[in-house]
Amino acid sequence: MPDLQVLPGDYAICRLPAGTALPAGLDPGAGVVSVTWTPDEVSVICPRDQAPAEATVETPWRCLRVAGLVDLTLTGILASLTGPLAEARVNVFAFSTYDTDYLLVPAVRLAEAVTALGAAGHRIAS
Repeated sequence: MPDLQVLPGDYAICRLPAGTALPAGLDPGAGVVSVTWTPDEVSVICPRDQAPAEATVETPWRCLRVAGLVDLTLTGILASLTGPLAEARVNVFAFSTYDTDYLLVPAVRLAEAVTALGAAGHRIAS
């Protein structure tokens, strides 16, 4: 079971129109920032105080990071995290980087998420 770390502060999930340039004000030194461009939209995940003013914004979310590097050949990492959260009826927004995986859960459900993940055998650090 992977260990998890709860990152400090609230996060936002943002949507911008397709073709939008990289929004100003994003500071990856102040938390995790992920920008994804698709033909249909631009999605931004960032600390709540960096949410682009012109975006549709869903907040507050809390961010959990899988600790350490996740080998790209491993299978079932996200399933081992999202399964217990689904059973606890905690909604989740997942995203990955080359090195690791992240989960966002509603801030008001963080305690429930931590309890469910802990019961499934995950160790969680704050």
